[in-house]
Amino acid sequence: MKQQFIGGWLVFLGACSFGVLSSIVKTAYHAGYTLGEVTGVQCMFGMLILWGLHVIFTTFRRPPNKVSNNDNNKPFTPRWKVVATGIFPGLVGICYYQCVQLIPASIAIILLMQYLWMSVMIDYVVFKNKPTSMQLLAVIVIIVGSCLAAGITNQSIHLNLTGCLFGLLAALMYSLFISTSSNIGNHLPKLEKSALMITGACIITFLIFPPFFLFKLSFNDLIYQLGLLLALLGTVLPPFLFAIGMPKIGISLSAILSTAELPVAVTCSYWYLQESVYFSQWLGVLMILLAMVLPNLIHLRKKR
Repeated sequence: MKQQFIGGWLVFLGACSFGVLSSIVKTAYHAGYTLGEVTGVQCMFGMLILWGLHVIFTTFRRPPNKVSNNDNNKPFTPRWKVVATGIFPGLVGICYYQCVQLIPASIAIILLMQYLWMSVMIDYVVFKNKPTSMQLLAVIVIIVGSCLAAGITNQSIHLNLTGCLFGLLAALMYSLFISTSSNIGNHLPKLEKSALMITGACIITFLIFPPFFLFKLSFNDLIYQLGLLLALLGTVLPPFLFAIGMPKIGISLSAILSTAELPVAVTCSYWYLQESVYFSQWLGVLMILLAMVLPNLIHLRKKR
């Protein structure tokens, strides 16, 4: 019971750390920094930290006595393919942070959450896995809740169309990342796999936004502090907490606790960024949370 409690808290904290990213990005924009500077510094710090941790753990870790049969059964993936998979999280960061720049952060996170039904569609179209009736019902509730949360029923809310398109594009890239990363590089240690992926994200980011700004900024510049915070809360800490906590509590309960990202992001935008969040939007957020939580609760109940 104690291990489950600790594991649950770790997963919950990992989800919460994801939820505060949009508010930090908004702070960087208000300070005058650009999309390329924010995404570039975050990817650079994330790559350096992950590779540094990988070198430290590899140096001081005892070599295993023998390789288990489970490890032998895992398909081998060339490391360059794992790096290539990092293109998707790199594009997620670029598209999502561009969305945050153009529309309120409380609505940007709603658009990103559309990866939930997009993943179901990709799983059906690409992998031929037919969705269950519960999944289809959850998709319908998520779409309706997203319309409410985005403020479609509120005439006082005017959304930037370009920002919405970038938000939906970020959701698509995230769903593609989930679909590919779960099938690639599973034979590698989790830390090395994460470092390879963030390297790919850093490469695509620097190709789109060449890092010339690194030569213009001083080392005590605010962007480095914000970028380090984004790297820790968005790149390093959540995967680490999830890797420790999820095996202790299982996939279904982890999926329930990871929904904390959505209310945390909306709450931060309301209290910290002083963005207006109407009752209909909170109702939409609640609908999305129910659509995410109820199927996993039903699965847990059947399992018990």
